[in-house]
Amino acid sequence: MASKLQKRKSSSGQKTSKRGKNRPTLTVGEEEEPTNMESLGHPEIYPVVLTTKTQEIFNCRIDEDITDEQPYKLIKKEDILADFQNRAAVSDFYPVKKVIQEYPGDEILLVYDKDFKYGLNFYLVGTEEGKENYLNAPEIPEEQEEYKEHIPEEICIYKAPISKPWVSLGSEKEIEEESVKESTKKITYMISRKRHQFGAPIKFSDQNASSVKDAYIECTAYPDKNFTLRQLEKDIGMQVVPEVKDISTQTRWTYPKNAITQYHPREFSEEEKETLGQAKSLTDFLNNVSISVEIALQQNEIMNTFIDDWKCLAEEEGTFGDKTDTHLKEYQSFTDLHNLTEKMITCVSWHPVIYGLIAVSVAVRLSFEDRVHFSGKLLLQPSLILFWSFSDPIHPQLMLESPDDIFCFKFCPSDPNIIAGGCINGQIVMWDITAHADRIENIKTGGSRSKKVTLKPMFLLEPDSNKEAMYIRHCAVSSIENGHKHVITDIHWLPDTFEINRMGTVFENRSGICCQLVTCSADCTICFWDIRPQKALTPQPTEKKKEESIEIPFDVPSTFLHLDLAWKPLSKIRLSKGETSLDHCPTKISLSEDHLQYKAQDKMLAQSKAAKVGDMNPYQNLEGGLANHLKPREDFCTKFFVGTEEGEVIYTDWKMERDSETGRLMTKKPVSLYTVHDGAVHTVQRSPFYKDIILTIGGWNVAIWKEGVMTGPLLQTSCAPKRYTSGHWSLTRPGVFYIGREDGYIDIWDLLEKTHEPALSQNICITMITCIKPWTFSAKQQFIAVADYYGTLHILEIPWTLSHPSANEVLSMNYYFEREVKHLEYVDQRKKIREQEKKEMQLEMEKKKAKTYQKSKEQLEAELKMDYESYLELERSILVNLGLIKVSEKVSYMEMM
Repeated sequence: MASKLQKRKSSSGQKTSKRGKNRPTLTVGEEEEPTNMESLGHPEIYPVVLTTKTQEIFNCRIDEDITDEQPYKLIKKEDILADFQNRAAVSDFYPVKKVIQEYPGDEILLVYDKDFKYGLNFYLVGTEEGKENYLNAPEIPEEQEEYKEHIPEEICIYKAPISKPWVSLGSEKEIEEESVKESTKKITYMISRKRHQFGAPIKFSDQNASSVKDAYIECTAYPDKNFTLRQLEKDIGMQVVPEVKDISTQTRWTYPKNAITQYHPREFSEEEKETLGQAKSLTDFLNNVSISVEIALQQNEIMNTFIDDWKCLAEEEGTFGDKTDTHLKEYQSFTDLHNLTEKMITCVSWHPVIYGLIAVSVAVRLSFEDRVHFSGKLLLQPSLILFWSFSDPIHPQLMLESPDDIFCFKFCPSDPNIIAGGCINGQIVMWDITAHADRIENIKTGGSRSKKVTLKPMFLLEPDSNKEAMYIRHCAVSSIENGHKHVITDIHWLPDTFEINRMGTVFENRSGICCQLVTCSADCTICFWDIRPQKALTPQPTEKKKEESIEIPFDVPSTFLHLDLAWKPLSKIRLSKGETSLDHCPTKISLSEDHLQYKAQDKMLAQSKAAKVGDMNPYQNLEGGLANHLKPREDFCTKFFVGTEEGEVIYTDWKMERDSETGRLMTKKPVSLYTVHDGAVHTVQRSPFYKDIILTIGGWNVAIWKEGVMTGPLLQTSCAPKRYTSGHWSLTRPGVFYIGREDGYIDIWDLLEKTHEPALSQNICITMITCIKPWTFSAKQQFIAVADYYGTLHILEIPWTLSHPSANEVLSMNYYFEREVKHLEYVDQRKKIREQEKKEMQLEMEKKKAKTYQKSKEQLEAELKMDYESYLELERSILVNLGLIKVSEKVSYMEMM
């Protein structure tokens, strides 16, 4: 007996080491007393803890053997006693061993306690009566069960508060001291009227308020600085208990709502319908109200009944022209009468600082073959950029000379006196007109430049002061061997916020000014240029430097002398077509930062920059080369849009990558490529209001894109009656853009009014429009410059409706673009679904065809046998009918067959 107790003691000690405090260690002679739920009114329930091992032994695993539908298990008493012999005190049933041994039945009920109602995960029912009550529980009627649910467990008795007398602690004195009391005596007015004037007729008449004395006095409020007081300190007292006031008011129902409830619809019977249809009262009513209903419908179509008249009255009245006028008005035109050769305008650009000054580049109207034939004569004619002023439409203010015809040029955003242009022979030309800024800025000084620059519009000058034209030579030109091999079609200044290296990696701009350019040409290349001097590998001798300094002409500035005839591109990108050896031919490009330059609201910033340039020109002392300590910009978007000569719109990256085989720098593959235009793309421009919306014009149609949407354009117009030649976004209205055609018309598109056709088409000239460039002169007046093929520059005034946006036009256009993006996504999903359905239909058709040709040999023989038997039956019936054989012979004939 002692050995058995010792064995039980050791096993109990092992169990304690595993479970810790869950089970105390039993000593010799002691036995754990089973715990029941007698305190909760259930003495027959004994909670136990069953481990996963015990659940597997007795097949009572949770969520497998025991579920929410059957949360109990009947376990044989013999199995539990056998577990006591095998595992002794380690058994999970050991705490209730006494209950199990004394249990009268053969099967013990084990119930899963999911909600831990009794503290552990299982409990045993220790009596046969409790087991029968659990397994055969009496059914409770539904009414009694609902009533039981609604009986509250505890009834809360409301106790009214008992009023107590106020005990003063001195707070009312403090409130009285802090309260504001009226010290001034109120003035009382009494207004009286003579008795005979009561009820007398009154006559009203109009009179001029300004002509009659003391009739109208306007007292406008204005801030008086002499009596402006600033509150430095404020003392406020707060009391928790508010002052009690009895106030009565009439409530106003500010939210009226009409509501009606009808359970069953009321319908007329067939007899009532016939009676009402034949009733004279209904016919007379319809005849009487039909005319007024038609008039109301016509009024709704003619005028907008929901327009806010007060809002229309609040609009600014001091405008040029009528608000209802939508046509462009001719303001002025410029033609070079001194050079009578046949020239066309290739590019137009408004001066970013001086209002009323515009620059145009001109080129000879000759084809490539004619240029080769007349190349000798063309060398004798100057290639110019003309500066026109509103004050003198005949004489140009400045003439910039170039080695060949200019097809594109841009003012520098950091200094408008620096100009870069692209020639037809592939060279880039730089001009510095800082020395001639006095001529166009009209500085009122005795002779030398003053520190404070006063800009005056050119159309306020006298025409006689600018009759003598000024020719300005270029100060630098790029190398012919290392530059473009064909005409430069587009040029852009990179913003002063970043710069790139020859790999295309973006760094922070250390100079704070625009020092890099990007150009595209018809030779299938896009080049990046840096105007700063590059670090020389070998030092040049001083004698050579002296000789070069002597050869500089006196009228050419030395700003970009280090670039002249030695300027090479920083990096060169070729847009490869992939599988073939051919490349895409770019015509226009649009960078991600283009929308930030030359906005109407940034003109004051440009003027401040011009004033700084007047004191110290930062381009005179440019640092050389790219430094190694520049901080790269990782979050910068290096992707841009390109329009090609074949009508393609490409979205690609300017970053270079090294080829794994050769190690050379290669251009990345385009991210997306779409062929939507049926001609050369000549306009790729970002919206000045949305940096991710791009307008492309080429051939006979227009497309609007959203950066990041790879499924196609948001808007693609149908073919126009004439080919489009140029276009530009409106500077003040996000839904308007202008497009020039080859027949001299301008199509004005207003996306808020129409999206399938132009809102207005207006004739400007009799020949092809080559360039369009709008400009904002003031908040009340805007101009648009239109250049034609015959060399005439037309300045048109934009009407009120096309220059002033509506109240929510930006939000409306944003909603329109978002709706088009969702439409593209839906179309793309439907295409995928249709393709999948088409594939499934093809598979089903192939399966059906295969089933018809896959019959077994037995099936074919059975079908042939049935056909043969039917033939024999037909033959016997025909012979019997003809009397050739008898019925008995028919039977024998059948047996023979």
